[in-house]
Amino acid sequence: MASSRPRGGSFSRNISSAATTQIPGVKLGPNGTSFLSSGIPDLDQILGGGFTLGSLVMVMEDPEAPHHMLLLRNFMSQGLIHKQTLLYASPERDPRGFLGTLPSPMASKEEKSHERPAEQDANLRIAWQYKKYFGEQNSEGQRGGKAEYCNDFDLRKPLERHFYSGQRVDCISLRDSPNLAPLLERCSTFSAQIAKSDDNITCASRIAIQSLCSPQCDFSDKDWEMLSFIRSLKGMVRSSGAVAVISFPPSLVSPAFLKRWQHLADTLISVKAIPDEDKELAKLLTGYQDMLGLLSVHKVARINTQVPAILEATTFSMKLRKRRALVLECLNQAPVDGSSGSSYGTSGSCSGSSKTGNLDF
Repeated sequence: MASSRPRGGSFSRNISSAATTQIPGVKLGPNGTSFLSSGIPDLDQILGGGFTLGSLVMVMEDPEAPHHMLLLRNFMSQGLIHKQTLLYASPERDPRGFLGTLPSPMASKEEKSHERPAEQDANLRIAWQYKKYFGEQNSEGQRGGKAEYCNDFDLRKPLERHFYSGQRVDCISLRDSPNLAPLLERCSTFSAQIAKSDDNITCASRIAIQSLCSPQCDFSDKDWEMLSFIRSLKGMVRSSGAVAVISFPPSLVSPAFLKRWQHLADTLISVKAIPDEDKELAKLLTGYQDMLGLLSVHKVARINTQVPAILEATTFSMKLRKRRALVLECLNQAPVDGSSGSSYGTSGSCSGSSKTGNLDF
């Protein structure tokens, strides 16, 4: 008996679960993967769609500046906007008080001005097969008045209380805990409560752990225990619809264990502060005065594929657009000798102007 299943085209994508498209804040990716937004539009674009669902993200902190907190705040706020469950662990005595510092989405007028180029790209004439796939991704957060996949957050405006007061937001303090057993148990319970239907995830959740090996924690000198916890947490999120983000100061981890931590991470990111008065760096980079710090992407999660991710750039500058929204930009070399020319990142020609004339090929 012939099968009634319709035959797909030669370039049609294999989408294993159509229910994934109905999950708030989840976007389909290639090879059957799904993404959760990091809360930073530029970072989502760099990573190819955001944080892979079921992955472990590790952020290496800078001891001189708390720039990693910007990533955690946007990550947590984006989840609360999509009404996703959240687990937050911190070495502070009152981690729930940190929820009051989460940023709020920017006003609709500012969002429309920021998204105008994307709307123009959507009007391009493309093949109906590709247009169908692009429509699934670009209109994910605009269908039926739902929250957008990734918002621009105003770092100067706190998130409204109703976003996290009526939801299941679990907060745990790491300061008074002699070991990581309570945190591991809470993470296990949190992951087990994620609803599933026929082995398909029907909701997504987020886990954010701040400064895992902080000196304020009693287990900060137990290297093997922390390594075992990271390995167990990675297995939990891989089998559930969650993304875990762990920030840690690499200077407090022994070099041998630091390599193991980095190997366990699916996505590895580091942030670094920029000195206020670095004249050499100011001459080298354009827009140095507007930079908050540097963000480097060392590893990108690759699930269900063996093809490595090749990024156009691995280090980006962290800036504030209109002193509100966090943006990432490629590093551009400043013009040499004060000449007015295109920056290093935007130069695309092989035969540029020079004193010896144009180069002919």
